[in-house]
Amino acid sequence: MTNRTKIWHAGLRRGVIELRHLLRNGKEMTGHLTNVVVALLVAAYLSDDVPGTPIPMTHLVLAGFAAYLLFQVGLINLPQILVTEREEGALLRLRATPGGIPAYLIAKCLLMVVLAVGSLALLLVAGALLVDGPLPHGPGDWLTLLWVTTLGLLAVIPLGAAIGAVLPNPREALALIMLPTMGLLLTSGTVLPITALPVPVQQVAAVFPLKWMAQGLRSALLPDSARAAEAAGSWELPMVALVLTAWAVLGFLLAVPLLRRAARRESGSRMTARHRKATQSGAVAA
Repeated sequence: MTNRTKIWHAGLRRGVIELRHLLRNGKEMTGHLTNVVVALLVAAYLSDDVPGTPIPMTHLVLAGFAAYLLFQVGLINLPQILVTEREEGALLRLRATPGGIPAYLIAKCLLMVVLAVGSLALLLVAGALLVDGPLPHGPGDWLTLLWVTTLGLLAVIPLGAAIGAVLPNPREALALIMLPTMGLLLTSGTVLPITALPVPVQQVAAVFPLKWMAQGLRSALLPDSARAAEAAGSWELPMVALVLTAWAVLGFLLAVPLLRRAARRESGSRMTARHRKATQSGAVAA
């Protein structure tokens, strides 16, 4: 067995173990289910059509929330997990393990992918049953749903790992990442038609992956008549693929080096100092 094969084997085995722990943790599972419930409640209270189309606003919002669930898993949940585990000494232990960082990243990717796909499937099925939400209409739409979801996760999970490697501590991590992600939620065409936003806002949103994830999922879930509400009047699927691929490459280039750097900087004295500071501030019990 080659060294690379051993790393993949160790990472996948660790990922399966972490997935089992997650499924047995009722508190964490409830938190993820809450996101789906909130999306369904918002969609249930909408009754208008998307301006200029016969498409119910409910369908557009559910497609947008589907993209945001994927985005949130990679850019909010994963960085918080990494920062917390770094504080607990996980990276310090990995530093002494051959192939530890890549295997650790593989495990986290597996965990996040299962969590994201499960949340997406639950939202789409529950939406279709409870609020007449959208589903793909044919094999081509299912294929689009598959590749947009795959590329979207490849774009945000490594990026989330890179962000988690540089965030200061769990107490500040949520505040530092929630404001930008909520801003993107409001400006990326996930809860409002993208054409309802000012052009400069559209241009800024187009730099980030959430806008293209939402647009790609809309192309899979909504009929072609919904293209009238898109900024370009079309789904721009080649651009969706290009932007998400670019973010995926950037994330992979950053994630492993930044995690290795964070592991090299870890030491017992740094962990003790962080714990003492947190205790003095009242963030953790003495």
